[in-house]
Amino acid sequence: MTQAIKPRIGITLGDVNGIGPEVVIKALADNRVLNMITPVVYGSTKAISFYKKQLNIEDLHYSQVRTKGQLSPKTINVVNCWEESLEIVPGKASTQSGKAALIALKQACEELKEGSIDALVTAPIDKNTIHSEEFPFAGHTEFLTQTFGATDSLMFMVSEALKIGLVTEHIPIKDVASAVTREKIEAKLAIMERSLRKDFAIGKPRIAVLGLNPHAGDNGLIGEEDETVIKPAIAESRNKGRLTYGPFPADGFFASGNYTKYDAILAMYHDQGLLPFKTIAFEEGINFTAGLSVVRTSPDHGTAYSLAGKNQASELSMRAAIFSAADIFKSRNEPLTEK
Repeated sequence: MTQAIKPRIGITLGDVNGIGPEVVIKALADNRVLNMITPVVYGSTKAISFYKKQLNIEDLHYSQVRTKGQLSPKTINVVNCWEESLEIVPGKASTQSGKAALIALKQACEELKEGSIDALVTAPIDKNTIHSEEFPFAGHTEFLTQTFGATDSLMFMVSEALKIGLVTEHIPIKDVASAVTREKIEAKLAIMERSLRKDFAIGKPRIAVLGLNPHAGDNGLIGEEDETVIKPAIAESRNKGRLTYGPFPADGFFASGNYTKYDAILAMYHDQGLLPFKTIAFEEGINFTAGLSVVRTSPDHGTAYSLAGKNQASELSMRAAIFSAADIFKSRNEPLTEK
């Protein structure tokens, strides 16, 4: 199938006042991209033109999609999602840019459901300006989980060197301990193991689980969750045939390089997983939503208003997200081979 060779990758611009348009344009200016995928950008030609001039990038050719699904495999396809009167002010948060980002995201999701594109890459949104009755979510992950009818999903930070999934995502630290349950750990391990096999072609993945408390609880001396919640969840996972190990104290696990012995790691909360990931794999790392019926990736950074419009943002994570979306889509459509 042609699609399996050159997937149609939808790319949302995110908040147009952030660095999303800049990193998308810079990533797509790489000549290798059109050899691998057919890019479909959801946003507006005005936004692309605005930032193309700012960045002084001449060798970037694109065309507007006038009929849904009619894409050119030889150029960048741009879907106009909102009114061209939207004011673009780099570095400024605005409800208008938040609304525009949501419109583009919804249209991209609709066309992904319909099969007009094969996978989705999302540029950063501003959770404050996009938040509304239409978007009462903490972020992309929660929105996409509901939109595509998944009972659960996994925020999976992925790079060549390191893969980290989260049990809890965007919740306050004070709520983490009560949110870490045996059932939730088992569910996240199941999604992670299935994704490693299906999306990354790892036949027998080895998964490490981090403890919640310092020193993984020190045998119950520093909190009881590691003994009463995490260890039983790991045991249950192993009973189901998964190669699951831990719980490991998070500090020594990364400092010692022990993480290199495993195909993926399950962290208990956001910063426990994101801090080592961004330290080790910031510019090459991506965010992948595992557990969905569709493929969705994103760069591992935010809107970075302080860099917007200054031609200082790195496109490396966005480019990695685009290539990863294509690779995962292909992996899902190929027979599993163990490695």
